[in-house]
Amino acid sequence: MASWRGNISKCMKELRILLCQSSPASAPARAFVEKNYKDLKSLNPKLSILIRECSGIQPQMWARYDMGVERCVNLDGMSEPQILKALEDLAKAGGATKA
Repeated sequence: MASWRGNISKCMKELRILLCQSSPASAPARAFVEKNYKDLKSLNPKLSILIRECSGIQPQMWARYDMGVERCVNLDGMSEPQILKALEDLAKAGGATKA
């Protein structure tokens, strides 16, 4: 497991993943949540990780940082490894806002 995963809560206040319960476009996002939620939450117990299901929505990942700054990544068409990379990029972007 990459070390950056344990530091997400140091640079991010909240992680929201929006997905559809049944659409093929959200299948990789659902698989990502099933595979990674437990580890991410155990490594970052104070981080709010919100999974929001909404019929027909395009899969998205939102990160909220200090002072209400938010960034969004559209997950449509991404594979599980690409979603993990997008999360890493959001975490690193949060670290850059603290510098």
